[in-house]
Amino acid sequence: MTTEAEAQAPARVPPPDREGEAGRSWAALAILLVGTFVTVLDYFIANVAIPSVQSDLNATAAQGQLVVIGYGVAFTCGMITGGRVGDLYGRRKMFALGMVFFTIASAACGFAPNADFLIVARVVQGTAAALMVPQVLGILGVVYTGAARVRAFTVYGLVVGFAAVFGQVIGGLLITVDIAGLDWRTIFLINIPIGVVTLWLTPRKVPESRSDDRRGLDIPGALLVTAALVALVVGLVEGQSAGWPVWSLVCLAATVPLFAAFVSHTRRRARTGSGPLIEPALFHNRVFSQGLVASLSYFLAMGSFFLLLALFLQQGRGLSPLESGLLFFTLGAGYFGSSMVSAQLAPKIGRRLVAVGPALLATGYVIVGLTAHAQGSDGSVTLLIPGLLVAGFGMGMTTGPLTGVVLSGAAPEHAAAASGVVNTVQEGGAAIGVAVVGAVFFPVLGDNPPASEYPYAFGMALIPLVVFALIASALSLTLPKEKQSG
Repeated sequence: MTTEAEAQAPARVPPPDREGEAGRSWAALAILLVGTFVTVLDYFIANVAIPSVQSDLNATAAQGQLVVIGYGVAFTCGMITGGRVGDLYGRRKMFALGMVFFTIASAACGFAPNADFLIVARVVQGTAAALMVPQVLGILGVVYTGAARVRAFTVYGLVVGFAAVFGQVIGGLLITVDIAGLDWRTIFLINIPIGVVTLWLTPRKVPESRSDDRRGLDIPGALLVTAALVALVVGLVEGQSAGWPVWSLVCLAATVPLFAAFVSHTRRRARTGSGPLIEPALFHNRVFSQGLVASLSYFLAMGSFFLLLALFLQQGRGLSPLESGLLFFTLGAGYFGSSMVSAQLAPKIGRRLVAVGPALLATGYVIVGLTAHAQGSDGSVTLLIPGLLVAGFGMGMTTGPLTGVVLSGAAPEHAAAASGVVNTVQEGGAAIGVAVVGAVFFPVLGDNPPASEYPYAFGMALIPLVVFALIASALSLTLPKEKQSG
């Protein structure tokens, strides 16, 4: 049904791939991926800095956790709205605006005088990231086509993986080098020159695009979905770490009516042509909807493994953050190698590639778990390397290609909104995965466990991750071969 507002809407900006070589410029991809890298990096890099933050700012353990969780919650819960805003007002414009606020918030974090100020600045930083990141996938989805699109999403996956895998290493190095005596503050202040350069290049290299749907932002829908996501993520992540107090159970219970209200509201606005936050027709496409579930299952398996491995290496094997971070290079090597291979294989074997990746991830986890159990608390951690290589290979073969497949089921006019949904599912899956891992790992360990208990707890916590990876593989294997119309 065409509404009067739609009939009067200005013509959609032509997809950038029709505007000549500038639209295909790999300089645009590089600029966009810098934004992706710093936002994902800042999610992981803060973990290493928490002890220094607590010491320098006299922060409590709870405040230290909020420095990490505040960013993650704002980042996860704001991306659906951020994506829709990009579709309405211009994806390049919203990417640049997000980078402005991200850079300012990074400066505020770096110069924070106390813990409460730092927490608020981290929430603002996460909100800015939520505005910026959906535009990246939205722009890539309309700028690149064919083989160039496959390569763009492969590189995107490589960058996301590098930021996640090496975040701990980069953070450890920056704090160890201690530039100008700034200690932990350098992990935030380094974003300032990066942000300034990116903002200068963005209008010169990145083409603008937007949706032809100009019906305005669905503010009630944005409030409902944000409230539902906050209740879910905070209830799971904080509830697990706090021992499931009553308030966390109330949050989790509230997610059901909040999501139900959002779905009802969205359908009503779609029926009346009022412009919902998420177009329900997106989910009529099996490539998008089934691929979204596969992506959720994959990130449940992948996102939480970094925390689990770090806990095992540092608490169970006594490695320092930097030493354990160096072992993460093994994952990175596998990730990099498979990303290069998948870029070559994707045009030949298509979507079967994203089914192989999660299966390899599960295989790597099994090898790592069995090796850790066989070595106990005294064996060499270097024996974990073969399993980590296999797991990293599976990650690199899945992250970018699966994202590209899911978004291929979305109409171009809803590119950024669809990207917001995909990003939310990915980040939310990683957060829920952390809660699942914690619910297995810590009860198995018990209170004040000896080092000898860690290999067993580590292996038990890997079991649900293996199951999630195999589910993702099965769902990816049965995806339609061709893009369906919504």
